[in-house]
Amino acid sequence: MLLLIDAGNTRIKWALADDDAALGAWSGAGAVSHAEVNHLPAKWQRKRITRAIVSNVAGVKMHDQLQLMLPTTNVTWFASVAQLAGVSNGYRNPAQLGCDRFAAAIGAHALEPDQPLIVATCGTATTIDALRADGRFLGGMILPGLGLMASSLARNTAQLPYIAASAATPAGFADNTDDAILAGCLSAQAGAIERACGLLGASRCVLSGGAARYIAPALSAPYRMVDNIVLVGLHAAANTKE
Repeated sequence: MLLLIDAGNTRIKWALADDDAALGAWSGAGAVSHAEVNHLPAKWQRKRITRAIVSNVAGVKMHDQLQLMLPTTNVTWFASVAQLAGVSNGYRNPAQLGCDRFAAAIGAHALEPDQPLIVATCGTATTIDALRADGRFLGGMILPGLGLMASSLARNTAQLPYIAASAATPAGFADNTDDAILAGCLSAQAGAIERACGLLGASRCVLSGGAARYIAPALSAPYRMVDNIVLVGLHAAANTKE
């Protein structure tokens, strides 16, 4: 059994896949906050895990913690390379591309082959990446995530309240300050994604991340919602013959 781990800036997501499982078909999955990382070994007990692949953007300390917890010594620490699983990395320095973004691109290309894609992962930060139909990763954009946008505005602007990114989505022009903050942040997120679609000429966006469900209603561009595209990409990478 294969263990997939996506250690992000806020949470650690994981999934289990049988050796012959279809892409994204998990036999178990979950997520914990960084503060709950010590709970992970209990979730993997009595599982016949023979290998693991890990994407970690949470730093050296998280790497060391996970290394001690992993139930197998057959571990791949996923990193961005020049080419993998049908995706070629167009970053000026391929190794500099965040491994989560590279995994997300691999996952999106595996799910939607042979078409240009915008891959938008909406978490602590929102990353918006462009992928050609032939699998060439062109680069992307990084902006504060929905929650960071809302909280930053509340903290740094006098007399404006803090608005949770999970608040009800306002429709159109807001008639009160709370909704106006959220409407502006949602419009900024959706606008950046739609601009990327226009620049690439993509007819489809793959949307993922914790804030995706709030941003999706504000999008006019067609999209496919995928729960944790990074894990899907890790699964595709683990199964590649390259």
